[in-house]
Amino acid sequence: MRIILPFLASFAAAVSTTASTDAVSDIAITQATNPARLSEFGFFSGSPLKPSPRLMPYELRTPLFTDYAIKQRFIYLPPDGQVTADQAGKLSFPVGTALVKSFGYQGANGLDVIETRLLLRKAQGWVALPYVWRADGSDADLRVGGSRVPVTFTHQGMTQSISYGVPNKNQCKQCHSAGNDIMPIGPIWQNMHFPDSKDAAKLALSIAPDVKKRAAFPNWEDPKSANLDARARAYLKVNCGHCHAPAGSASNSGLFLDGSASSAASYGIRKRPVAAGRASVGLDFIIAPGKPDESILIARMESTDPGIAMPEVGRSTVHTEGAALLRDWIAAMPPTSY
Repeated sequence: MRIILPFLASFAAAVSTTASTDAVSDIAITQATNPARLSEFGFFSGSPLKPSPRLMPYELRTPLFTDYAIKQRFIYLPPDGQVTADQAGKLSFPVGTALVKSFGYQGANGLDVIETRLLLRKAQGWVALPYVWRADGSDADLRVGGSRVPVTFTHQGMTQSISYGVPNKNQCKQCHSAGNDIMPIGPIWQNMHFPDSKDAAKLALSIAPDVKKRAAFPNWEDPKSANLDARARAYLKVNCGHCHAPAGSASNSGLFLDGSASSAASYGIRKRPVAAGRASVGLDFIIAPGKPDESILIARMESTDPGIAMPEVGRSTVHTEGAALLRDWIAAMPPTSY
């Protein structure tokens, strides 16, 4: 049995009530050799139940789907470190920053943690590292080759058993890529929410006022946050846009879901796949307006076949609710208007 954690709302309280001693090791973050054990960083006091007070918890308005895993996200900034943002709201962090994300599933008393992934900003660039927690919750060990962990969880009253995949270092790079470099993909100012307003204020100090005034991302599953079109596009941007971008690993597809598409076709609407094959599942268009059942996008989202499923990494189940959102979105497109 693995360590049991509270929900994210309790994490902010855990941070505020943890002893004020700053145990985070800046040397462990920036040195060339990566620690074999997560405890060497000092991000947690013995278990993820006790995050360091130097970690800033945050949430995403529209998060990336990973087999229904619950995620706990933190930012560690070095002393006097400042954050900036480009005009798209993507944050830029100083050397010595650590982005910390734990993954787990709801257990009888809280979150049953499986792994903690790190993005470390070293002098030479970002480094992605996965750490798998031991069964007794005493520590987590570096697994650069990835790992498979059997997981059983309940979602909407249905029990599912999966082989949860901890990504290897190359799989991390597949999504977190900018050319040959690793980069963060989650921290976009308009998609972030901080339980502690002091953390938000600290990060906002060096962000341009016009960037901070930009509209927040909608919550894809909340109809009150935006209309169907905006929520569907936010879902695609967060879940697919890091690869389907001009500098992403899927740039050769000509399908751009990161917000850079300059035409309906480059967004997938009435766009034919660049290469016909099994992955096209016998359909003609990425998005067939008004016809979700004839859209390759939906077919690949609803498949778990490794040669067909999209995204390729990070899921072995179908995100039923996300697929339903995009089905509704495509069904609402007038077939003759594109």
